[in-house]
Amino acid sequence: MADDGGSADAGNGADDGVDDGAGSGANGDAEEAIAQLFDDYQAGFNDYEIERICDCFALPAVIWQHEKGHVFHDEEELIENIEALLKALEKERVSHSDFHVVSSHVSGSSALVTLDWSQESSDGEAVFEFTCHYQLIQDGPDWVIAGIINE
Repeated sequence: MADDGGSADAGNGADDGVDDGAGSGANGDAEEAIAQLFDDYQAGFNDYEIERICDCFALPAVIWQHEKGHVFHDEEELIENIEALLKALEKERVSHSDFHVVSSHVSGSSALVTLDWSQESSDGEAVFEFTCHYQLIQDGPDWVIAGIINE
């Protein structure tokens, strides 16, 4: 992940933004774990794996989009939302999702990360491009998404 205010490419085969020297210390470990979280999240979308996407979240989770917030209290509610999202992506023939880290800030057991997403058809044409802001929390050694604000 990039330092606060910095940027780095991430996603399928790209630089994950983690400096080789950043692996030591609490923030370096957190940045590596957060990079893995988003790699798993992206893979879930690319493979249309509902459970893999769901596993990236803390519950309850809040997702804001279209100026409205939705609270997902349990896995069943979250899965229903993810299923609807994946159906919409399939309808639009999205075959690949990729992201670019805009900014990342880790503070103790919480983090704020902003990603620019591009979702493309099989011919590489951008179908959707958008920015998401993620609020993360640490759950043991793992990091999970507690909230998302979609622009």
